[in-house]
Amino acid sequence: MNLFEHIGRYFVMLKSVFARPEKWKDFSKRFFSEVNEIVIKSIPLVAFLSFFMGAVISLQTAANMSSPLLPDYTIGYITRQSTILEFSPTIISLIIAGKVGSNIASEIGTMRVTEQIDALEIMGVNSIGYLMLPKILATSIFFPFVIVISMVLSIVGGWVAGVQSGLYSTQVYVLGLRAFWATDQYYLYYALLKTIIFAFLITSIASYYGYYTKGGALEVGRSSTKAVVASSVAILLANYVLTQLILG
Repeated sequence: MNLFEHIGRYFVMLKSVFARPEKWKDFSKRFFSEVNEIVIKSIPLVAFLSFFMGAVISLQTAANMSSPLLPDYTIGYITRQSTILEFSPTIISLIIAGKVGSNIASEIGTMRVTEQIDALEIMGVNSIGYLMLPKILATSIFFPFVIVISMVLSIVGGWVAGVQSGLYSTQVYVLGLRAFWATDQYYLYYALLKTIIFAFLITSIASYYGYYTKGGALEVGRSSTKAVVASSVAILLANYVLTQLILG
């Protein structure tokens, strides 16, 4: 199957995903279960990566500020902008695509090869909506909160690293964080919009590859790998398009 056939089948699948749930009680139970499994359990990894990446960004910025024309508060400003514009929404999403995307594809793929999905369809259940809609909504709604946590911890990491190493003071760093914020606030909304779209792409693409798995355990592993690669490529393409449309 070529790329265009995959894209066509993907959009056909999305039509069934957003069908009205038959039992709201079952849907709500699965929804909050997915929030816990996909979103909440991702927070420790995101927090760890964000703190140290923020530290690296600030230290590298400070180390490369050799021009006397640049004010000291530039370090805090660049750390803030790098975190909000790209690191937290894009890099963290790529990392989550590897963690969450592979899990979703493996879970649904295993259900396919063990004929659990066939059993759902025999019972008259919309298997696509039943399996995928809670995952997609859970990530699309709550993943932006994880990215906000990532932004905060990245900025805190930059502050801790710089102050502890003696490269700059708290006052200088905070001045950089506050610089031009009145005119740059829309960058935050842009980043959160990207996050929602990235979250949708991660879960829907991973679900697609898992749902259409054929074969046995080996094919489940291949579907998981394809899901991570495809969702990562989709995130990068969407990032370029959104940046061009909104900031270009």
